[in-house]
Amino acid sequence: MEILANLGLGLEMAASLSNLLYCLIGVFLGTAIGVLPGLGPVATIAMLLPITFGLPPTSALIMLAGIYYGAQYGGSTTAILVNLPGESSSVVTAIDGYQMARKGQAGKALAVAAIGSFVAGTICTFLIALAAPPLTEVALKFGPAEYFSLMTLGLVASIVLASGSLLHALGMILLGLLLGMVGTDINSGLARYSFDSPHLTDGINFVVVAMGVFGLGEIIANLQHETTRTMTASKITGLLPSWADLRRMVGPVLRGTGMGTVLGILPGGGAMLSSFASYALEKKISPNSENFGKGAIEGVAAPESANNAGAQASFIPMLTLGIPSNPVMALMIGAMMIQGIQPGPSVMTEQPALFWGLIVSMWIGNAMLLVLNLPLIGLWVKMISVPYHLLFPAILVFCAIGVFSLSNNAFDVYLMASFGLVGYMFRKLDCEPAPLMLGFILGPMMEEYLRRALLLSRGDPMVFIERPISGTMLVIAVIALVVVISPAIRKKREEAFREEE
Repeated sequence: MEILANLGLGLEMAASLSNLLYCLIGVFLGTAIGVLPGLGPVATIAMLLPITFGLPPTSALIMLAGIYYGAQYGGSTTAILVNLPGESSSVVTAIDGYQMARKGQAGKALAVAAIGSFVAGTICTFLIALAAPPLTEVALKFGPAEYFSLMTLGLVASIVLASGSLLHALGMILLGLLLGMVGTDINSGLARYSFDSPHLTDGINFVVVAMGVFGLGEIIANLQHETTRTMTASKITGLLPSWADLRRMVGPVLRGTGMGTVLGILPGGGAMLSSFASYALEKKISPNSENFGKGAIEGVAAPESANNAGAQASFIPMLTLGIPSNPVMALMIGAMMIQGIQPGPSVMTEQPALFWGLIVSMWIGNAMLLVLNLPLIGLWVKMISVPYHLLFPAILVFCAIGVFSLSNNAFDVYLMASFGLVGYMFRKLDCEPAPLMLGFILGPMMEEYLRRALLLSRGDPMVFIERPISGTMLVIAVIALVVVISPAIRKKREEAFREEE
């Protein structure tokens, strides 16, 4: 009965007129940026963070969350109609979705994607509501040693699950940790790695890094590879799947939801890994496997369910433990800090209305997406046809305004531009930037918990191993690293990522 009371409290908060409006704005913007390749939820949320300063905390988080899971919907539209995924998690959807569109079944493919995403989002929302209270109770028993070990495990998991070279992922983590150390040391009060620049004594703002690496870096890459977008259908018809199609969807949607939920919780997993894994599973077990790659409904339903479930499941560690599982969750934690909220298990106990309001808003947002997306297909089609070279100047202007508004400092704009060039270089070198952002956000927190644990243990490093929970997590981290660098596993891992590409 307690869970019903909590959901009732969340519904009361999420269903207020202002929060419904912000939820609608969030999912609409999310769909739009999902449709437009080259922006993505990370850069968009980073751009909008300054705007959230003046909003109530619940409204700000509801809108930012809507942008994230709304982008998973929007990415499938371009993947199906143009074979150009708006989001990395929609790459797999393009394989069969585009083939369906070429056969004149674009409307059916879009409906399958929308229905699968809605079902996955609904199930995952209730799973979050069920899992959050027990996880929060466990988290309340964590001390500094446990939090340090948990973050270490998270960073190791992001290395293991990152696409591409393990060495590249490790390098990005270390670079993120180093960038997070720039600024004034809280214990000694001395500036470090600031190169005597007063602009760096307060550290590097995570919004600047996110906009540069993910926003500007993606813009430069898209300008280099801009392609002519040809629509497979000028008019979208047949939006309602048949009963036979719906029956074929049930299994893939449920399996995709389950896989997305599990992988979404893991650091570095999230929506992209979930969609790839779900598609691979369906291709192996489906009786219709010979049609995969030729326009199979299962090839659209499974990854779309998985990426939406993965996106929403990533809120679980962020809300209950205060640990981000991907760059978007890192920005969400930044948004909470901006609002004066300390992320972690105390949020549920000290601000239950905000906690449960955010969870219930996810279901409301998914319902809005289902109602909005299909009728607005015509609008999304027109947006796709806009040449990218006309879009990127506006994106650059918004990025510059957003960064400048953080502290009214032009230095931040130049720093963002520098990180944009760095982000482009990362892409050319096949270095995934997501581990860098996780290292950058978690680095200062890890340092603080490390110092606290050593202070409480009078400098004894064995505290991290002697405490059962902390020791277990460190052992799991070591085992994961040893397993993934073993020759056999490394070879299979590289083959799996080559298949995805």
